[in-house]
Amino acid sequence: MWSALSAGLLLIGLAGAQIAFSRLSLAGQTVDSIQLYGAEYASQTALSGLLTVTRENRLVRVTGLGHTLLLPIDEDQQRATTDFNTVQLDARRVQARAATLVNGNLYLPVETLAAGLGAQYEPGKFTLAPPQLLGVSSRAGRDTDRLVLDLSRDVTVQDEQRGDRVVLTLRGLSGEARRYTTRGAFVKSAEVAKAGSDLTVTLPLPATSGYRVYKVVRPGNVRVVVDAGPGVARSSPEVLTRVTAPLIVLDPARVSGLGRDVTLEVSRRAAELLTKAGWQVRVTRDAASALPREDALRLARQSDVYLALDLGRLPGAKRSGVTVYEQTGRAGSQLVNTLRAGTAPPYAPLVVAGAGSTRRLSELLRGELRGGGVTARQESTTRVLSLGEAPQAALLLELGWSNNAEDVAKLGVDQRLQIMAGAVARSVATYLTARANNNANISAEAGAQP
Repeated sequence: MWSALSAGLLLIGLAGAQIAFSRLSLAGQTVDSIQLYGAEYASQTALSGLLTVTRENRLVRVTGLGHTLLLPIDEDQQRATTDFNTVQLDARRVQARAATLVNGNLYLPVETLAAGLGAQYEPGKFTLAPPQLLGVSSRAGRDTDRLVLDLSRDVTVQDEQRGDRVVLTLRGLSGEARRYTTRGAFVKSAEVAKAGSDLTVTLPLPATSGYRVYKVVRPGNVRVVVDAGPGVARSSPEVLTRVTAPLIVLDPARVSGLGRDVTLEVSRRAAELLTKAGWQVRVTRDAASALPREDALRLARQSDVYLALDLGRLPGAKRSGVTVYEQTGRAGSQLVNTLRAGTAPPYAPLVVAGAGSTRRLSELLRGELRGGGVTARQESTTRVLSLGEAPQAALLLELGWSNNAEDVAKLGVDQRLQIMAGAVARSVATYLTARANNNANISAEAGAQP
């Protein structure tokens, strides 16, 4: 087959043209090339996986890898293979082989491309040196800090906001893994780490700040610039802000006949402690009124922590004490079920957490209660609708039993209620702080200091 193609190619072009089919290893990929009067040429199509080649009347513009080359098109194929023509390699003008047309298709000289792109070339082999991170620098501003990454040549850059951090992934880039510190007020550090064949750069991002990433392509190198701070408008999806501004929903059931509204008192006290510490808390009712059930469920669906508070009140039951319930079985939400049971996308934990999150919160809550002298059992339930609707950690805290005289007497003691409220507040704050740190470090495969 190749001999037939070669024979056909020998007939193309001007009389006496010498053209033969060949193969070229182009930066690790094998592509078709031709030998034209002893010089190797590759077609615009063959080069498209590595470079952007555009034709502008009688001129060809080649961009990529941090370089811009301008080559004239010489339709005299033999003359194109000599250094008769002037080409521009970035800012340099040199005499070199030019582009030409073969059977109406655009072909470019591989040797000229290598000279302009800083590649190594020998017949049949075009090799690029691995791109490297040359340096990291920073600049502090009034409302925006800047981080600058100098690269030896252009690479693909992917930026992602992961909670309270920004992670840049630079594909195929090599460099030293190290931590940098800056003098900036908003970008105080940057950590460079290796991730397989890539480098990642991680920057802390305050909750009030935005960021932008752009490239500055210059002859011979490329700069990746990151601006971050309150002077940059935020553009992240709303779901990603939940790590730095989570919603805590406390849902106290109304239980009559006790003389005091103990579920509401514990909820109010816990909410006050959490609010003073800077957390966002919603309580679904007050002493006079409660949210409609559908509105309370809507809050549960938006929550990062949902905690229902109730009393056991099954007639004739011989039970007592404090119990923490975790929901089991399928949730009422199809989205929750899908993300918990299926293959989750990288940021699924920010949307729907697995059962492990509820278990961690349960362990923290029972531990805090135990520290206050209150022993709490751990049990499971399938009967609480709101627990199944909550996408993140969700528990039912049963403060005691309304038909048990000892439990009712304990709940009449103010110190007991304060212990329970403190345990709720501390366990929730500890859980959310750890969750924020974990989500900020989600790896790229789920997919940062001078």
